[in-house]
Amino acid sequence: MEQPGIVITGASGRMGQMLIHAVNASKKARLVGCVERTGHTWIDRDVGECLGGAPLGITVTDDPLEAFAKAQAVIDVTTPAATVEFAALAAQARTVHVICTTGLEASHLAKIDAASRHAVIIRAGNMSLGVNLLVKLTQKVAAALDADWDIEVIEAHHRHKIDAPSGTALMLGAAAAEGRGVTLDAAKVSNRDGITGARERGTIGFSAIRSGDIVGEHDVLFATEGERIILRHVATDRAIFARGALKAALWGQGKKPGQYDMMDVLGL
Repeated sequence: MEQPGIVITGASGRMGQMLIHAVNASKKARLVGCVERTGHTWIDRDVGECLGGAPLGITVTDDPLEAFAKAQAVIDVTTPAATVEFAALAAQARTVHVICTTGLEASHLAKIDAASRHAVIIRAGNMSLGVNLLVKLTQKVAAALDADWDIEVIEAHHRHKIDAPSGTALMLGAAAAEGRGVTLDAAKVSNRDGITGARERGTIGFSAIRSGDIVGEHDVLFATEGERIILRHVATDRAIFARGALKAALWGQGKKPGQYDMMDVLGL
């Protein structure tokens, strides 16, 4: 059986470059395309040379539909607006769409949901095995504790990250809310500043740190009178996200159209 062909969107970014290396190193997939925005300096150049190495025979393009037509999966690490466009094009091409993009809002998610009626979409705020295990643990701990236990999600990332809270932090918050039997929208508190008053019972707080070259750190703090529980995941290498995204792209082959997440991929 031929190895599935993979297209990377946002190829020049940190994660895009990591994904290119991951696919090239894999014995289960092959790189068939790289997409960047119109006007980018990588357009019409061999991606291997863009990365400072030998040619790979893959020319970076700003025509996503042409690239998707040759692929069995697209791994997408771009912006919400671009991801929505790519979701429609991936559905048109009937290719698996793995969405690693964060910062998606309700309007974006509605369009992604529409695209999933025609294609396999695998979307997660974080593709690592460890983080998804942390999400599951967070849900279980929140379900076991009552609202007298305050919940705080504390996350740290590099100075270049443009959204906050991180997609992973929101995943963790949503898991905690699900465990509590409430919606995250109803319980979420972020951006505390000034005279905020006492904490409201049952809320889920968020704190974001942006500094240096931190790859990703997430703590879920459960605290009550006299004791605390802290669940923690620390990422030291972005390769874990690339490996997870590639695993998702391979898992999606042959699946029925619909939306999936890493819990499905990992059997959790």
